[in-house]
Amino acid sequence: MGSEGPKAITIHVTGFKKFLGVSENPTEKIANNLKAYVEKRGLPCGLSLGSCTVLETAGEGAKSQLYLHLGVNNEATKFAIERQAVNEAHFRCPDQLGWQPQRLPIVVEDGSILKAKETSCSTKSIFKSLKNRGFNVVQSDDAGRFVCNYVYYHSLRFAEQKGHKSLFVHVPLFSKIDEDTQMQFVVSLLEAIAATC
Repeated sequence: MGSEGPKAITIHVTGFKKFLGVSENPTEKIANNLKAYVEKRGLPCGLSLGSCTVLETAGEGAKSQLYLHLGVNNEATKFAIERQAVNEAHFRCPDQLGWQPQRLPIVVEDGSILKAKETSCSTKSIFKSLKNRGFNVVQSDDAGRFVCNYVYYHSLRFAEQKGHKSLFVHVPLFSKIDEDTQMQFVVSLLEAIAATC
């Protein structure tokens, strides 16, 4: 008893392609380069990186089994750990496939567009860990109403049904926080998630 060591965890990461005026989405580059970055740097014992997938920025691509989702907030200057998603699809512009829902529930069976699902991850602990490592990070209760929220709501719902965990983090553009810092942030984020699960 007590000698089991750290619990093994595999984290799957997603990012998005370009969308709405964001011709270079940092999350696409992070997801595409994370495996190689982690191979050079390494991860703590018991933590492994699963799949790194780049999703189309279209709402219908959201129904896969996922764990950590990364999305860009082109107005942000900080990283944002999203605590929840809301059952509302209200796209201010069409996604990459031309879909533009307006004030629709993401999952009709879940009821009101005001219904929120919260992550079961310890966002407070993850936030503190990242802040202590010097990252400019905040906690957020608003993942927007565009594709990020849509993906996160589906993932939280799926995680709830399957007993998994899901987390969404918004990152700024590389012009606000450079690529190397963002890669370091994501690796530190993986470590913080592993330490709190």
